[in-house]
Amino acid sequence: MTLFALAGSATAADVIKIGHTVSLTGGASMWGQSEARALDMLVEKINAEGGVLGKKIEFVRYDNRNDAVESVNVARRLVSDKVVAVIGPAQSGNSIATAPVLEKAKIPMVVTTATNPYVTIDQKTDKVRPFAFRPCFIDPFQGTVAARFAITDLGAKKGAILYDVGSDYGQWLARYFEEAFTDKGGEIVAKEAFRTDELDYRAQLGKIKDLAPDVIFIPTSQKEAAMAAKQARDLGIDATLLGTDNWGSPDLIELGGSAIDGGYFVNLTDLADPDIQDFVAGYKAEFGEEPVLPNPVMAQDALLMIVDAIKRGESTNGTKIAEALSTTKDLKVTSGIVTINPEDHNPLDKPAVIQQVDVTNKTFKFVKKYISVE
Repeated sequence: MTLFALAGSATAADVIKIGHTVSLTGGASMWGQSEARALDMLVEKINAEGGVLGKKIEFVRYDNRNDAVESVNVARRLVSDKVVAVIGPAQSGNSIATAPVLEKAKIPMVVTTATNPYVTIDQKTDKVRPFAFRPCFIDPFQGTVAARFAITDLGAKKGAILYDVGSDYGQWLARYFEEAFTDKGGEIVAKEAFRTDELDYRAQLGKIKDLAPDVIFIPTSQKEAAMAAKQARDLGIDATLLGTDNWGSPDLIELGGSAIDGGYFVNLTDLADPDIQDFVAGYKAEFGEEPVLPNPVMAQDALLMIVDAIKRGESTNGTKIAEALSTTKDLKVTSGIVTINPEDHNPLDKPAVIQQVDVTNKTFKFVKKYISVE
């Protein structure tokens, strides 16, 4: 476990310590590193403008290695470090593992891109977790957006699903897509699973090929999606490939090449989104490259939510911060505006975008934006 803290001459009484649990190594590191950069940019600005309640913000940052067990270890360390709030994790499984630790310590957690509903809802009790919040949409909406786009825009009638049975993210998105696709009149002709870290899907894809779907929904990491795309094309499958926010990495194009070209996926935001142009320009000026979306934008949203809650509650007490977070309303954040639903601690009316993979230009093209899917 590695600690990254913003250094300074301020004493402990002069700072507000906020934890950051993030994947700086491992398969999600490019998002994690971009997330950390974006947060450091923003906290520098906040501190330069006088900080919060007259105090500077100091990050206590640990690498959770995109691992649920390590995420729990990080959470325990952050409790020992006496942080007042935590940003992250980004992944649903890591966030679900982290939530009980921070809840017991009464430390609010604002995850960045963790989209599983059970990040903020206790699956055992079906009650809202009082110390868990998020600025991003949730998977029922993401799965429904993907299904609606497949049927309405792509004209798909038959769909197939290839998913990771060992991943909370994959399991739930497969379920939400299937429910929405069939509700809208489509037919799921195949639902094939694999286990985490498997990269040979030819057996599953062979079964899918025989059923000739119009689209294949692949709610996986960029590496798994790229491998699946190559194997699908090698088998002669010409179905449109459809994915989720995990696809939005340059690695998808590098690993998938022409096989992934033209595929579509749901994401939280897009580089062309007017709301984030100042952020994108500032990030490029600071680091000489574009941010790896969506994590850095959502991380800044999370920090702004925490700062706003501390200011409105006039306190760094965890319970008071959580109470203020639950009443967040019309707050201007990096991605736009956020209002938190106190019933589930999710944002109201958070949009989703559809992007298309453009291998030739090594980019993801904006296709359309969804505010709702009624």
